[in-house]
Amino acid sequence: MTGVAATGPPAVPLLAAVAFAHFWAPQTVADVDRPNLRVFEQSFDVAAPSEIVAVVHARCSSCWWGVAGREATALRLAVDGRYSQHLLLARGDTEADYPVTLGAVEPGQHRLVVDLDSTLSAPHSFGALVTSVDVRTIVRTENEFLAQSMAPILHARPNTVGRFTDLPILMWYEVQPTPRGRQFRYSVVFTNEDDGTATDRLMATWGRTTDIEFVYGVDVDDAGAVLREEIQGPGHQVPAFNGRHEGRHPLLWVATDNNMVSEAGTTAVRYAPAPEHFDLTKTSREAVMDAHPWSYALMEGEIRREGKIADEAPAGSGRIPDLRRFAFVEACTELENAALAFSVLARDANGARWYDSDRGLPEFRIVRTGCFRGAVPLSPGAGPAEAIRFRAFSRPPQPGVTERPRAAVRLTAVNKLFMLGDDYLPRPSAFNWIGALDLSIDGDWRELRF
Repeated sequence: MTGVAATGPPAVPLLAAVAFAHFWAPQTVADVDRPNLRVFEQSFDVAAPSEIVAVVHARCSSCWWGVAGREATALRLAVDGRYSQHLLLARGDTEADYPVTLGAVEPGQHRLVVDLDSTLSAPHSFGALVTSVDVRTIVRTENEFLAQSMAPILHARPNTVGRFTDLPILMWYEVQPTPRGRQFRYSVVFTNEDDGTATDRLMATWGRTTDIEFVYGVDVDDAGAVLREEIQGPGHQVPAFNGRHEGRHPLLWVATDNNMVSEAGTTAVRYAPAPEHFDLTKTSREAVMDAHPWSYALMEGEIRREGKIADEAPAGSGRIPDLRRFAFVEACTELENAALAFSVLARDANGARWYDSDRGLPEFRIVRTGCFRGAVPLSPGAGPAEAIRFRAFSRPPQPGVTERPRAAVRLTAVNKLFMLGDDYLPRPSAFNWIGALDLSIDGDWRELRF
């Protein structure tokens, strides 16, 4: 990356130690443009037309995503006097890195200003401190430029503004070859969705309570010219995108309570987390969270704040026990017209026992092929896992189908088996395996010992 030199007055960090009695949800550009308390400012020079990524190093002494009334302190970023985006500090008093996309700039001197937005901050959060901002230029000759220049800008869903829910915390992209060039696919990790799959089923079948969604895809030719754009719209439909852009960045609006997007909307508050490149061949999408372990602690904080954790929550209740009791498993299969469950062997004070991921409920089984993540709660005080087993199940016939289709499951890998520590961060994996294990449909469990 090309470094950007600060010029003019030095970068100015300011402590915003202000407590707020209320907050208000803006819906218009005029509302977003209200003046706020200055937290940081910095000038930077750019030598050539570039895309800009800024890594904001910040903390807030009285904020944490898991505490009602203190969820986050909102910052408003502007470049050269123009609103760029909001950034929510939600990770507490330890300094954290927040990479954001600032968009395209022309050669010359520019100025980044960071203001505290009291209208969107939690009422009892305060002590926002931006210690520094690393500004990076990505010039057109760099490989990263094309992907960065097309990163989507996400406008907040109206019923999340000021409510500290469904926050986009990570964005990544994958690159796939096409007959005429390449496709760039952008996906987002949101915090726990307000609608959709129940929390206990999410853990069983996805191994997380965050919401991970593909939001935007764009096909380009070998010269980088756009051939086709698409989004994931309501109902998981994938229509063509014909909306507006800022430079080459598509403007998207989160439109549903399970975070599908639209090409138009009413909100002006927006987020632009900088995307990272991930190759997810032979791994699950949750590997993006693994690369950012803090996302697990944030995940736990939100579901605890929302009252979705209960010590003895039964399967099917929509609630779950403490996340530190879960064994997280990532495995890969070739699965066709079938369902899959796994089970973990662990010992507690009463001896060794198996913990089945489906917990006796068919809807808690894995029904997708490829690499997946799932999780199962162990009893309090259970020791480390000693073995894992897998079982394949038939699925009910589809309506109107008279002949049952071929069903098959082959296990090809166990990538990870881990638990969370006292800090809710992932511990090292205890097991991995690569092979070819065929599972009989509705047959016996197949066991792998550590």
